[in-house]
Amino acid sequence: MFSLALGLWGITRAGTMWRDESVTYQVSHRSLSEIYGLLQHADIVHGLYYIFMHSLFSVWEGGLVALRLPSVLATSVTAGLVGVIALKLTARRSAGLLSGLAFAVIPEVQMYSQEGRSYAMVSALVAVSTYFFLTLMVRPTKARWLAYGLAILAASLLHEFAVLTLLAHGVTVYRSQLVGRARRHFVISAGGVLLALLPLVLISTSQSAQVSWIGNPKLRDWFEIVGAALVAAWCARYLSRARRSVEVARLALPLAVLPTVALLLAAVYDPMYVDRYVLYSNIGFALLVGTSLAYLADDAKSLQCVRHQKARACIVALLAIAFTAAMLPVTLQMRTPESRKDNVTAIATEVDKMSHRGDAVLFAPARRREWMLSYPEHFKGLTDIALKGQPRTSGTLEGVERPAADIRLRLARAKRVVVLSDPKGQPLDTNAQESAKREIIERDFTECQRKEIKGGQVTLYVRSGPC
Repeated sequence: MFSLALGLWGITRAGTMWRDESVTYQVSHRSLSEIYGLLQHADIVHGLYYIFMHSLFSVWEGGLVALRLPSVLATSVTAGLVGVIALKLTARRSAGLLSGLAFAVIPEVQMYSQEGRSYAMVSALVAVSTYFFLTLMVRPTKARWLAYGLAILAASLLHEFAVLTLLAHGVTVYRSQLVGRARRHFVISAGGVLLALLPLVLISTSQSAQVSWIGNPKLRDWFEIVGAALVAAWCARYLSRARRSVEVARLALPLAVLPTVALLLAAVYDPMYVDRYVLYSNIGFALLVGTSLAYLADDAKSLQCVRHQKARACIVALLAIAFTAAMLPVTLQMRTPESRKDNVTAIATEVDKMSHRGDAVLFAPARRREWMLSYPEHFKGLTDIALKGQPRTSGTLEGVERPAADIRLRLARAKRVVVLSDPKGQPLDTNAQESAKREIIERDFTECQRKEIKGGQVTLYVRSGPC
């Protein structure tokens, strides 16, 4: 319930969304045939999620609430399952409570619990598979192996990097007391998942240029990655010492660390690491932190001064309150538009204020056309001067642009142009169309007005005369 309340609090984020959510919103409002056409060229990795959201919007046009509510509910399910897993492993209610709470307040989890993307749902399915996996450690049956495999497959179809859960669970199997037959069943289940996932992997590989923007982690990312790994390792060691809960360490540490390590190692071939791609690794992290806090509370209870039963309960309550309070500044910030990379709503609103009917609008780079697609009413009366094929009819996310020569000719006839571009300091695209846009604007137009907005800027240019 705490996770659900946390997710519903500020769910509309002041009525704004950012570009990734905008993609979800506008693609989900296409017809199934249009979505199918898009997936032939792009975003196949999100195909199942788009179809799910299309189905939701077809029965409930709930705007931003409908866009984000599935993620809120999924995060609540995940937090509950984290608590159940901790309880089953330790037989301590305090471990279940603190582990579920730890998951709910992790900043990254809070961010994606209110995000119109698939990552929270992937985490929920990984939590389901981990619960089934835990039951298999106690009593392996064919039905449970099947349920486990289906849960992993469903998570991987929502986002294929969820398949790295198999790597984490495989290490747990290797280090467990399972007999050879049970280990063979794991290999068979894992092999079945990989085989079923192969078509998606092959198609998404052919679309890999779409994620060419992914670079190597920055220094801040490395601090977060290494810091989380060190905390997880310390918790695992603490739990293993004096055999407090070896089972939690054996299950949770690989899940907390290995998916991230695998994506970082893949950077040797091609950068692939983005924190949200392995959001589910926070399940392992929360299990380690929450269970460690519970055992630390037990250690404190052994002190003479807190042997009274009420005092012991107070320690657990105080730990929960302190943990939640420490996250309050982050919790507040996550519910503001500034917490995301851009603000599509504010950008579209500024275009409406700055432009006049009949003006040309230019997206530089072209992928920033996404800022228009979810709010077309703010661009009414403007001419998208570089657009050749609409996104829906061309089976693309942002449409197809005209050749560079055509863009030059059309700009030569324009008198006023509203340009939507990235913030200053961002790398400039060097293809022919983008170079032509910059050349003509810089040579033939004068800047009249510029407004910098979170994640972008809107600039009005005129050829001659007053603004």
